[in-house]
Amino acid sequence: MKPVILDVDTGIDDALAMAYALNSPELEIIGLTTCFGNGPIEYTTRNTLVILEQLGKTVPVYSGADKPLKRARKEFPTHVHGEDGLGNKFEKAPVREAETEGAVDFIISQVKKRPHEITIIAVGPLTNLAHAVQKEPEIASLVKDVVIMGGAVFVRGNVTPYSEANIISDPDAADCVFSSGLPVTVVGLDVTMQTLLPNARLADWRALDTDVSHFFADMTSFYMQSYERFHPGIGGCALHDPLAVGVVIDPGFVKKEKWNVKVVLEGEEYGRTVAHAEGEQQIQVCTQVEADRFLNHFLDRLF
Repeated sequence: MKPVILDVDTGIDDALAMAYALNSPELEIIGLTTCFGNGPIEYTTRNTLVILEQLGKTVPVYSGADKPLKRARKEFPTHVHGEDGLGNKFEKAPVREAETEGAVDFIISQVKKRPHEITIIAVGPLTNLAHAVQKEPEIASLVKDVVIMGGAVFVRGNVTPYSEANIISDPDAADCVFSSGLPVTVVGLDVTMQTLLPNARLADWRALDTDVSHFFADMTSFYMQSYERFHPGIGGCALHDPLAVGVVIDPGFVKKEKWNVKVVLEGEEYGRTVAHAEGEQQIQVCTQVEADRFLNHFLDRLF
């Protein structure tokens, strides 16, 4: 089993990624760390605990960054994930609470405790990880892998023509992580937009007739409706965050190229992830995906 810290800003695709990861025997999820992103930190932490309860899991949760590294926080995308971040399916507070230890200290302590073992899957803004490497730069050489869902290296962005949502939420944090020496794999829109979960699959989930399958079907239906507004006729939604989990379970789902990736921090292209041929080629960028094989694997593991 691969020991994993899953760093989330729990909205709908984070919830799907959590279910996929927690139901995959290849992964040992030692903790979930939360960040602002799809909602304020209070919501993303609460939502993480809610999803764990839905799944019947008791993994510890550590609350993290409530704002970007250096800049003012942008408005949260309620039109994508709902007012509550869960497709407006939140009904009651979770029984459990987050741990008293913060996300940054948890990341640092676990990496030091298990050097060259820990994989960090980060599917929100990279603020927690940036704070961790700024506080303890030595952990950059002790982390086994960092797999992020973020960026649009060779394709258009989804917030601006240049920028993807997680990166533009905190470009300074992304720049810090990319330049830290951490072994980063970028699972960006280059591949995630090729992973379509069709609308028809939700009927299969509802046919299971369990509380969790209905919850996930209703939540994902909201996400698909938002997709339809941005991409008329798409007939489903992309599996952004789940693909980052899939790449850790089975690296063969994707093909990668090494590039020197930089983040644009000012101007019209603010938040853009740019691949440079010159300089140290240290960032693995996913450029192709076996979308059908990944989708089937994801669906087999979800419930």
